[in-house]
Amino acid sequence: MGNIGWTGIIIIAILVVILFGKGKISSIMGDLAKGIKSFKKGLSDDGSSKNDDNNNNSDSSNSDNK
Repeated sequence: MGNIGWTGIIIIAILVVILFGKGKISSIMGDLAKGIKSFKKGLSDDGSSKNDDNNNNSDSSNSDNK
């Protein structure tokens, strides 16, 4: 009963286009892409700041040992 075939997916896609229209769907997809891009940028910025902090800490500990 829970299996959806290709015909079911096509019918659902047609209903979504009828309900929301092509313009609304494209704007939603654009907003989704912007959100994903900013999320990935935030992750990479967070990772690089952690690496910078680790490098700064190791540099200061090396200068203390000298």
